Amino acid sequence: MKAFQTIYRQLKSSKGFSVELSPHLGFSTSSYLCGRKKKVNPYEEVNQEKYSDLVQSVLSFRGPAQTPESLFEEDSLLYGPVSKCKAPKQDEEARVPGNWFPLFNPQRSLKPNTTGGATIPLKIPLQRNKIPSVTRVLQQTMTSEQIFYLERWKQRMILELGEDGFAEYTSDLFLQGKQFHEALESILSPQGNLKEGDENRESGYIKSIQHILKDVSRVQALESAVQHETLKYVGLLDCVAEYQGNLCVIDWKTSEKPKPLIRNTFDNPLQVVAYMGAINHDANYSFQVRCGLIVVAYKDGSPAHPHFMDTELCSQYWAKWLLRLEEYTKKEKNQNIQKPD
Repeated sequence: MKAFQTIYRQLKSSKGFSVELSPHLGFSTSSYLCGRKKKVNPYEEVNQEKYSDLVQSVLSFRGPAQTPESLFEEDSLLYGPVSKCKAPKQDEEARVPGNWFPLFNPQRSLKPNTTGGATIPLKIPLQRNKIPSVTRVLQQTMTSEQIFYLERWKQRMILELGEDGFAEYTSDLFLQGKQFHEALESILSPQGNLKEGDENRESGYIKSIQHILKDVSRVQALESAVQHETLKYVGLLDCVAEYQGNLCVIDWKTSEKPKPLIRNTFDNPLQVVAYMGAINHDANYSFQVRCGLIVVAYKDGSPAHPHFMDTELCSQYWAKWLLRLEEYTKKEKNQNIQKPD
């Protein structure tokens, strides 16, 4: 500013030169004032009077508070029924069991001894002890995603049926499953009393599996206990028999919804390979099994879906079962440490 005043005085003192400062002259360091046009806001051109009622109604509207029930209803309307099955995550597939144990037993025969005519299926009773069952291991190691969808399904059913209605529903499901397995035992066992199963044979579940039963032969075990003597777990398998010429651990399941793909059966493949690994290393069995079969029967009598598991597929699920078993063992150790003496 001093430099400008000096120049101004010099010019003023010069002859024939006159400078008059304009009262409106000003200086600014802002570049915005130098030739930039102000942008027009399109909203300013809206007829405010015309739409004032609409704006007021939108701004003053208050919707009802969201509740778990309303969220379930919205999800159901927008997205349909909840899909509980998702493809396995890549990071889970990459994990390797820290304590590897083989699924198959090279010292065992691939086929049971069939000499001497018809074989009475083994039916070893399950001994209650401190060794965890396959079912318990799988229940205690469900993923957070599985737990979420299971709880969500339960809450939906309770909203629909009520607490007492839901308890009655689950009780009926258990009873139907029990009757279905009893009927199957009568059908598959040469020593069974067929008359006892006549009533249950007329059920939709039995009609559903008729085309599967035609391919089942040489039954070796029915409702028989297995124990893995090294990995320390027990289970009660449904059936060991030949299916289309392959000796399999067969797991019979009931469902109200179609399960056309093996991934729709959730943890059932892990259950099958767990029984398979146990039977291959259980001294009560003289043979080993290399294949599995999950049969999903339907109450309405529609054809059951068979999910055959070959040796390669069983090996893949065996690795996942070992991971779940390790997770269970780790959880149990942590709980024992935290318990007071």
